Amino acid sequence: MKPVTPDDKLAAVVGSSPLPRTELTKKLWLYIKKNGLQDKKVRTQINADDKLKPVFNGKAKVSMFEMTKLVSGHVK
Repeated sequence: MKPVTPDDKLAAVVGSSPLPRTELTKKLWLYIKKNGLQDKKVRTQINADDKLKPVFNGKAKVSMFEMTKLVSGHVK
């Protein structure tokens, strides 16, 4: 896959070096799991912390599916 470059908001979570989308998604999920951001009751919901809120356009909670769409807007 062709590497993509995260913008400043996404780089705060996954780093600023270009990487394939698959790796970017892996790093994002590692961050979510490490910080316990997956909702305990509704497992398809991700709770945003201070670093993820700008990536999620200010939303406090997004679904896994919405997250993919929002992250796409933060790569070049």
